[in-house]
Amino acid sequence: MKNRISLILCFVVCLTACGLAQAENWMRFRGPTGQGVSGEKKLPVSWSATKNVKWQTNLPGKGWSSPIVFEDHVFITASGEEGVSCRVICINRKDGSIAWDTEVHRQKPGPMRKQNSYATPTPVTDGKYVYSVFYDGTVIAVDFEGKIAWKNSEVKFFSLHGLGASPILANGQVIMPFDGSSRNETKVGWKIPWEKAVVLALDAKDGSVRWKGQRGKSRVGHVTPILVNKGGTLVSAGGDRVQGFDPATGKRIWSVYSQGEGVTPSPVFGDGLIYTSSGFEAPTLRAIRPGGKGDVTKSHIAWEQKNGVAALSSLLYIKPYLYSISRDNILHCIEAASGEIAWRKRLTGTYWASPVYADGRIYILSEEGVTLVLRPGSKYEELAKNELGETCFASMAVSQGNFYIRSAQKIYCIGK
Repeated sequence: MKNRISLILCFVVCLTACGLAQAENWMRFRGPTGQGVSGEKKLPVSWSATKNVKWQTNLPGKGWSSPIVFEDHVFITASGEEGVSCRVICINRKDGSIAWDTEVHRQKPGPMRKQNSYATPTPVTDGKYVYSVFYDGTVIAVDFEGKIAWKNSEVKFFSLHGLGASPILANGQVIMPFDGSSRNETKVGWKIPWEKAVVLALDAKDGSVRWKGQRGKSRVGHVTPILVNKGGTLVSAGGDRVQGFDPATGKRIWSVYSQGEGVTPSPVFGDGLIYTSSGFEAPTLRAIRPGGKGDVTKSHIAWEQKNGVAALSSLLYIKPYLYSISRDNILHCIEAASGEIAWRKRLTGTYWASPVYADGRIYILSEEGVTLVLRPGSKYEELAKNELGETCFASMAVSQGNFYIRSAQKIYCIGK
């Protein structure tokens, strides 16, 4: 009898462990690694505004931050009062009800691109606090009850574009790039390079400044950093620059010149190469070998490609290919090792959200609220086209067997 009970208990433990292994938190912009790749399984292939929708919730305020998910909590940010009121919102993952909606900061709105918002940076969480950044550069930590733990306004951010990058966590630090421009001289930092860009690291416990990384001469950018080489190097890009920093000290290790301001797509990493996209003026995809010291532009670029350059949405790396959506909304599949184009497909719609890879499929969300589901590979293979019929700029999150899609007015939980 005891042996039978033991076997039953072992079976239950195994089932529980399997369930936990499949459940993955989406704790930052573009998920666990910042590259839009999820380990989740049994995800839906098709849906609509009524099919495979577990819940939908009307959202207060405005904002284009993407949802993040930790266990039974979904977090987003928003602004109200024409951008003055900055809010962090917690949504119950299981039923979509709003658990709390807290004003965490009040700011002075200013200029930005019409496609941007006063609450665009996606928050990040360590399971204890939710860290958010708003238009004016203020960084705020709140606990899971919505109580403010600390606030830091070290950087008085300004950009005619607004703020588009998102914070990440590393070594107990909240790291946020601020690639802005001058308030007084309109073209300085935007059309004219300057030395005022900052990569800021704050202590996650109390918000104190750990370090300030300096780019040197650079311009406006909206790129969220990633960690490579097992977290040993922080790769951060701004206008004209792709750079590697020591995440513990903020020391700039290497730098690559990548001409173009207003760069938006976040880089990805795979098979020993960092894949990046430059901004306006000289759009170019680059594969960079991490390492070296100082200016490694001449020594560490593996290849360059001027066709199929990602303009708005981030790159997606699924071995052996790199996927990129160009400014004219053409999806390019590129051989990651060589930079050669394997195929291209003109898409319908405009694409701001970054693509996601999950359960063996690629999901690409358009501004028009249409998600293309593709099978990755050496040819274009469309599996589904799912329409919500709402405006979508934010990137989707994947967690607990569901997709979380934010539109202009709602958030959807999509699942079987």
